[in-house]
Amino acid sequence: MGDYDYDLFVIGGGSGGVRAARQAAATGARVGLAESSRMGGTCVIRGCVPKKLMVFASGYRELVEDAKGYGWEIDEGRFDWPAFRQSLHGELDRLEGVYRKLLDNSGVEIHDTHASLEDGHTVRLESGGTKSARVILIATGGRPVRPAQLGDAEHGLVSDDIFDLEELPKELLILGGGYIACEFACILNGLGVKVSQFYRGAQILRGFDEEARGLIAESMKEHGIDLHVGTNIVEMDRTGDGRTWVKATNGAEHEFDAVLFATGRAPNTETLNLAAAGIETGRRGQIVVDEYSATSCPSVYAIGDVTDRLQLTPVAIREGMAFVDTVFRDKPTPVDHELVPSAVFTQPELGTIGMTEEQARDLEPVEVYCTSFRPMQTAFIGRPDRVLMKLIVSRATRRILGCHIVAPEAGEMIQLAGIAIKMGATKEDFDRTVAVHPTMAEEIVTMREPVRAG
Repeated sequence: MGDYDYDLFVIGGGSGGVRAARQAAATGARVGLAESSRMGGTCVIRGCVPKKLMVFASGYRELVEDAKGYGWEIDEGRFDWPAFRQSLHGELDRLEGVYRKLLDNSGVEIHDTHASLEDGHTVRLESGGTKSARVILIATGGRPVRPAQLGDAEHGLVSDDIFDLEELPKELLILGGGYIACEFACILNGLGVKVSQFYRGAQILRGFDEEARGLIAESMKEHGIDLHVGTNIVEMDRTGDGRTWVKATNGAEHEFDAVLFATGRAPNTETLNLAAAGIETGRRGQIVVDEYSATSCPSVYAIGDVTDRLQLTPVAIREGMAFVDTVFRDKPTPVDHELVPSAVFTQPELGTIGMTEEQARDLEPVEVYCTSFRPMQTAFIGRPDRVLMKLIVSRATRRILGCHIVAPEAGEMIQLAGIAIKMGATKEDFDRTVAVHPTMAEEIVTMREPVRAG
């Protein structure tokens, strides 16, 4: 180890940083890790986990209505936010404890403080002193940002704040059209909040498949979300009774109990003193890395959202494992960012892997197989809900270039479809697979004729 305190020092205790620290320690390396907030990072403490628990909670209101359609006599009931929040925080405390125990059991030394760089081999701890390491890994993630052009943006909430609310607002405006904005619109609407949503673009969920975006937007409106695209906030101000007055670009004025900004995230790099190690950053402050997650400083690497590649927890974990293989196992392993399945937990969910129809058409001639229908479970009770199954197929190789599913439990479906598509499945492979009947997912293997080619 030479004269260093550690073989590896990890800055950041989220999913990527913790996995890298544990994997490196398993090789016999001496590892230290600094985390200034709660262990577990965005995903465990402020993102995926609490959000998904809220998705579950929000689904029960419709479940009660559906049960009546199936002959059950059930009272409407009332959602108790304080009781749910207490259980939610108890679960997050438990998970943070699990993360700490995993690190302890792996022999990783934890520093509960902020760390920044002194140089390429030295970190300064806010709690006092410095630590040296042969290799430093930055895994500090990202954070939600408020729109800079709005002078009164400090009156608004960001996604981190939702889980700590004392009570739910009766009337909420969400600004943004990405997956976080749309997920919280569906969640809070399901929990009984009157939700309005403004998005300055022409359609929500930019970057996802056009037909999938359209269906989710229509579904959100049908479920009572007051969605306005091509709309932004011009002015906002705090009223005397603590509400928020908002003026929109279309001239409309309205008061809300709260405004939630879901207008993007920024990499956590400002307080790391990256310049001291000569580390290059991009336009948004992200750390620039190569395919092995190496920065412009030979002894410093970076993984996860702070690099602004694919902002997904399992990707950060994969990047952390590839980093350990490369640096501590002498097995240079580039990170594979191709054909990564993902899900958007709106209601209904969107599961997606590969290219959108628009992206694929720009690259090569394709065939598009698509079906939209009312699923048996909700059609039976007269609900208008629709689902979408869509495959984008290369005309030259017959390989499936993209798969997009809008349906309840689409996240579960895309995980399994993703295996086949990652293996290089063709349309004919799907055709040869016998349908499981009656299910929604069977439609993905029963589409015989393309709806269009291009």
